[in-house]
Amino acid sequence: MHTGFRAISTPLTAWSDHPATMSVSILVVDDDPVQRRLLSAAIERFGYRPVVVDGGREALARISGPDGDSLALIVLDLMMPDLDGMAVLARLREMDRQTPVIVQTAHGGIDTVVNAMRAGAADFVVKPVSPERLQVSIGNALKLGALEGELARARRAASGTLTFRDIITSSPAMERVIQLGERAATSQIPILIEGESGVGKELIARAIQGTGDRRSKPFVTVNCGAIPDNLVESILFGHEKGAFTGAAEKHTGKFREAHTGTLFLDEVGELPADVQVKLLRALQDGEIDPVGARRPSRIDFRLISATNRSLIDLVKQGHFREDLYYRLNVFPVRVPPLRERREDIPELVRHFTARFAAEEGKSAIRGVTAGALDLLLRCDWPGNVRQLENAVFRAVVLADGAMLTPEEFPQIAALVDGGQPAQARPASSPPVTAREITLADEAPATAGPEQASGGFDPFDPGGDVRPLAEIEEDMIRLALERYEGRMTMVARKLGIGRSTLYRKLKDLGISEPGPGIAAE
Repeated sequence: MHTGFRAISTPLTAWSDHPATMSVSILVVDDDPVQRRLLSAAIERFGYRPVVVDGGREALARISGPDGDSLALIVLDLMMPDLDGMAVLARLREMDRQTPVIVQTAHGGIDTVVNAMRAGAADFVVKPVSPERLQVSIGNALKLGALEGELARARRAASGTLTFRDIITSSPAMERVIQLGERAATSQIPILIEGESGVGKELIARAIQGTGDRRSKPFVTVNCGAIPDNLVESILFGHEKGAFTGAAEKHTGKFREAHTGTLFLDEVGELPADVQVKLLRALQDGEIDPVGARRPSRIDFRLISATNRSLIDLVKQGHFREDLYYRLNVFPVRVPPLRERREDIPELVRHFTARFAAEEGKSAIRGVTAGALDLLLRCDWPGNVRQLENAVFRAVVLADGAMLTPEEFPQIAALVDGGQPAQARPASSPPVTAREITLADEAPATAGPEQASGGFDPFDPGGDVRPLAEIEEDMIRLALERYEGRMTMVARKLGIGRSTLYRKLKDLGISEPGPGIAAE
């Protein structure tokens, strides 16, 4: 299974200690200053972070700049004087950008729509766009972009072009890993990736290859701990036909399969002693000896090793050759366990939830509650990212509602409640606040019901139940405050029609939000 991808490539992973959507950046491209202000205000009201530019050239400069990967969506005007929207779409295709685009124009002819969609636009809106239409369009485009991003990353992983940009993280500890990996990728130095099981060692290895000169070349993975001792030599180095009993045909071996590419030896500490000798020669001389071969064979490969054990301890115990250890440990990279980078958990949860909801056909699932996220943050995750991935997978399968709740994580609840207290967070790690996560947020996630500032008492001072009309008025006022006057959202959450809501506001003497796109 995948162990996670980087946040900057997809809106599914956006997260901050503020409302969950606020770190989702949307680029607004429009030469009309009034329209820019209206769109920016609406996007902020929906809970996203607007990035505003006034033309196509500035948009392309921003997209290709250092912060371009953080842009989750582009709202693009088609008619601009310097560089129009169609030209921007063409450049995005040339740049192989997967960022979804919503195009907008005052002229909504069918030919314009067809041309824009053929050029790669995800959706099309006509000015002046209503806030409801814009909100739905943004939500759909973010979901579409996330799924397309998943497919693109899967293709890059299969083709050997996965890079560090695809790794989900906001952790300083992981940023250090990425910095080391990017430096190592520019050379042919042997790399030893150390870390507990499930932290994503293979993902780091794939990113190293995809960033270096051997990108697009073979990437061959061998789990050294899963091969019987009597077959390790043959599987790694190959054998000739008739070399031993049962060798009915020639086998090339993993080293030969990795020729010109990368060989990833996972759990390298499990290799038998005789195979360690042959591995040392392959590293020193660039030659391998297939079983039964008359002469050695030259091989060109990049070796990346990984281990979840301490190789130096194995050396001291006599289970691993000291000379091979120093040959492998030229450039060590330690991947920290998930408990040391808890700030990555919200991003990973969002990513896995979206992925499995799509794979399992549960399109109704739209996020994770704050209570569920708090539970996941309190777990120490001995199985690391792989365990988190499996927990979310199980939760998605169990889920009946729109949000994953603590009830969908019974095993994690038992582990947290019945196990040891969560280990202390490293001093360098900031605290992580548990807030509701949504996959394509319709509005900012806010505090839970128990934190609502407009709470009310269902009983009067004498202990009797209050009249239903009074409770209804309090509920409407509470909803208006909680959802900041967004009438569509308030009506939906109260389970009534929007016209009914306006009528009740009038009857109760409650003032309505002001007009305009920002006020909905």
